[in-house]
Amino acid sequence: MSKILIIAEHDGQSLNISTAKCVTCAQAIGGNIDIAVFGSGIETIAAEAASLESVARVIAVDAEHLSAPIAANWANEVLAIADGYSHLLGPSTTLGKDLMPRIAALAGVNQVSDIMAVNAPTSFKRPIYAGNAIIDVEVPAGATVVATVRIASWQAAATTGGGSVEVRSASSNAVKHTRYVGLKSGGGERPDLQSAQRVVSGGRGVGSEENFKVIYSLADKLGAGVGASRAAVDAGYVPNEMQVGQTGKIISPDLYMAFGISGAIQHVTGIKDAGTIVAINKDSESPIFEIADIGLVGDLFKIIPELEKLLD
Repeated sequence: MSKILIIAEHDGQSLNISTAKCVTCAQAIGGNIDIAVFGSGIETIAAEAASLESVARVIAVDAEHLSAPIAANWANEVLAIADGYSHLLGPSTTLGKDLMPRIAALAGVNQVSDIMAVNAPTSFKRPIYAGNAIIDVEVPAGATVVATVRIASWQAAATTGGGSVEVRSASSNAVKHTRYVGLKSGGGERPDLQSAQRVVSGGRGVGSEENFKVIYSLADKLGAGVGASRAAVDAGYVPNEMQVGQTGKIISPDLYMAFGISGAIQHVTGIKDAGTIVAINKDSESPIFEIADIGLVGDLFKIIPELEKLLD
């Protein structure tokens, strides 16, 4: 039977939804599921992780030098508790892409990236070529599976579990070659783009950084995260952490609204797992309409105010 350890992602206050999606992937693999939570003052986060369905145990490693998500510190702690686990899983987010390759290197194995489906405990499907092809990847028998989970491909596990929480001290001190400077977020109080259930995005058609205010305004009324196409980022309308697509963030919100986005294949790659895609563009020939569930040809600067009136 597989024994799986998931490395939790959190912001120091609450668990990121990516962790619950990793649990669903672990359920598909089958076996005993534990979660490792690293940080400082993480009692609430550990309890939240323990509530996820199918989680048997949460190992909470509490230390001040683990409060910031520095991969060099966290990887050492993962290896300290990894003995006996057949699978080490993390989300395919900024955190996971930084942390899991380091864990794989320390463990002396190859990493599997972006698990989107499970064929067998050591056989998985993952996307390549911007999601235009799917390949099977198999881990050699007896090797530890170190992998990232493509969170856009999995639903979040329910919070109906009742796992235990085991608190441990850190096994090593902080590394000296890396230090945490700080975290800045351009989104204010808006939901995180990668975990938001609703996302409003703007493209080149928005026209300018100043005009992007209409996108922010609608997003705030919907309680949505804000994204952008690469064209909007390259034009300087928004910072690159808002980019959605092949070279940006892969997301799977319940609702995705695209304003002034033509629908290049690189952008579509990032949203194809969204529940409902709504496209608004004045060009009726825009490729975005080919994948949209709802399409509206028109001027976004006229349509957004009308939508906001309906939401008031």
